[in-house]
Amino acid sequence: MEQVFSYIIGLGAAVMMPIIFTILGLCIGIKLGKALKSGLLIGVGFVGLSVITALLTSSLSPSLSKVVEIYGLQLQIFDMGWPAAAAVAYNTSVGAFIIPICLCVNLLMLFTKTTRTVNIDLWNYWHFAFIGAVVYFASGNILWGFFTAIICYILTLIMADMTAKKFQGFYDKMEGISIPQPFSGGFVPFAWAINKLLDKIPGFDKLEIDAEGMKRKFGLLGEPIFLGVIVGIIIGMFSCGSWQELVDGIPGILGLGIKMGAVMELIPRITTLFIEGLKPISDATRELIAKKFKGASGLNIGMSPALVLGHPATLVVSLLLIPVALLLAVFLPGNQFLPVASLAGMLYLFPLVLPITKGNVLKTFIVGLVVLVIGLYFVTDMAPYFTQAAHDVYEKTQDPTVNIPEGFQAGALDFASSPFAWVLFHLVYSFKWIGSGILVLFTLFLMFLNRRTIVKDQKPA
Repeated sequence: MEQVFSYIIGLGAAVMMPIIFTILGLCIGIKLGKALKSGLLIGVGFVGLSVITALLTSSLSPSLSKVVEIYGLQLQIFDMGWPAAAAVAYNTSVGAFIIPICLCVNLLMLFTKTTRTVNIDLWNYWHFAFIGAVVYFASGNILWGFFTAIICYILTLIMADMTAKKFQGFYDKMEGISIPQPFSGGFVPFAWAINKLLDKIPGFDKLEIDAEGMKRKFGLLGEPIFLGVIVGIIIGMFSCGSWQELVDGIPGILGLGIKMGAVMELIPRITTLFIEGLKPISDATRELIAKKFKGASGLNIGMSPALVLGHPATLVVSLLLIPVALLLAVFLPGNQFLPVASLAGMLYLFPLVLPITKGNVLKTFIVGLVVLVIGLYFVTDMAPYFTQAAHDVYEKTQDPTVNIPEGFQAGALDFASSPFAWVLFHLVYSFKWIGSGILVLFTLFLMFLNRRTIVKDQKPA
């Protein structure tokens, strides 16, 4: 069974998602042609997003490597990026069974009215498998791994429910959609707290700086495409060790700027493919679930945050945080992680943050800055355990994705920097039964609160 699931997952999101969503579409009553088109659009969307994020990483990597060389940076944690984390997640016994187990948990929670989210974002189940796999390898006990993965899944569904209304109100064409992805959801408590604190600063609430406002006020200077070009050029310039090298490298520097501008411009266009492909699936799933769960109201379909990555505020803030992330990595005492391959994953910080900050670029930037500082320390702390899991998976599969360069430990901003991952890992691994007991009580308490809200909303007015 483990080998079967590993093979299926090994096909990658671009192949796996069209197959899954085509089959899902047929199962919920959509005609073959329409189901196949939806699946293919989703697959094309994944291909496009992968190409653009790969362009971001591959374009920046040479320049960042030169910066590391020029300034003699000694950071011992190698950025493996999300592909390595997903490979670790799915090439284990935890990953092999995570999808059917989590689907059963989701159904049970729907029956008990402890969630209103139907999570069909199957590819991103790797997040739950990842934290379960790391706990499994660290503790040597697979039951602890499954326990952690399931708790993470339940908490993520509840977070999706709690954020659904704001999410749907902020983004266009997202009615009936929620985001049950733990990396995005893990930053919501930070965003809420920081937003509240900023609002208490006299006059701060009047600083309404959104991406559209930037365009109106600054014209071309406020456009994500132009900001991408500028940031790319600045990074390219810093990768030059002398004036002569800078002059000789002008074509490459300008090319890097254009590539960064292309990333900022193309991501919004690609995300429209996800929306177009997922809408028929979402509508049909909601209708079917509503029939099966009679009396239920307000059910949401759990989708990937990739749906809204193209929002201008997400692009602007992510772009501005790229050079800031590099500076933080260098100057934060105790940090050993330099994000390179994970920079594209920074986009996923903000889908559930923007509804809280109402798209305010300054507030979102501050939230991103705080969680980035914390996230770098989380990645540094979890690196030994990530490394152990990656080594074990590489020995078993020889998958080059998880092959760590000699002399380095493994790290990734994607989910390893999430408060969900760090807190769950240490409560289960470091505190064993006491930490697990706290998790169970906290999870049951949130399930009770969520059920009370759902039941209250379903009562006739």
